Amino acid sequence: MSAQLPSWPYSRYIAHRGGGRLAPENTLAAMRVGAGHGFTMFEYDVKLSRDNVLVLMHDDDVDRTSNGHGPAAAKTYAELAQLDFGSWHSSAYAGEPLPTFAAVARYTLANGIASNVEIKPCPGREAETGAAVARAARELWKNAPVAPLLSSFAEPALQAALETAPELPRALLVEKVPADWLERLRKYQCVALNINQKDATRELVDAVHAAGYRIAAWTVNDPERARLLLDWGVDGIFTDELAAIRPAA
Repeated sequence: MSAQLPSWPYSRYIAHRGGGRLAPENTLAAMRVGAGHGFTMFEYDVKLSRDNVLVLMHDDDVDRTSNGHGPAAAKTYAELAQLDFGSWHSSAYAGEPLPTFAAVARYTLANGIASNVEIKPCPGREAETGAAVARAARELWKNAPVAPLLSSFAEPALQAALETAPELPRALLVEKVPADWLERLRKYQCVALNINQKDATRELVDAVHAAGYRIAAWTVNDPERARLLLDWGVDGIFTDELAAIRPAA
């Protein structure tokens, strides 16, 4: 007999880093592009600046997504705010600033958009970042109809999020599906397992559901693969291809 599945008030279509490939990732501009393509749930990455401001950024270094150089962990929020996080993508987004977690929370809440907040700590700040994200999310989404889903590859961050705000839903992010996935989900009291779409099989989807958990897959950019995963019952797919893979498509 399958276990009862936890509540899942989220869309099955999740815009990766806000705007996929269509806008500079992890920016408010990306969020507006995602919303313009009909997405009602975004995934984005959150880390701490040197002076403990929660900001949206994927990489440990600022080089790929800005006109700056060096580790994000070495820069204050004021220093990060001076950088251009849009020109790398295209001239239309030149000058796009790095948003704070609080700013993105305000935008998504005002527009009825759900969030998968990936805790993306700078090296050595895993527990600190997990606690900070959970603490901020609890306050920012207070009384919101849909809580953000907190996820991370960094298990110390998930543990800290659990200890800080146990009422917020969590998902374990994995590069490869470990043999002990069920034990890890139980350890961090998760509601979902977020896997690389390459590892998705119908048998795994059925096993995760039978154990009483949801399952989501990243990053699904082929429409045919997306249809197959959804047919198997995957609860959410993260995509960069917002025009080809979306709720209305």
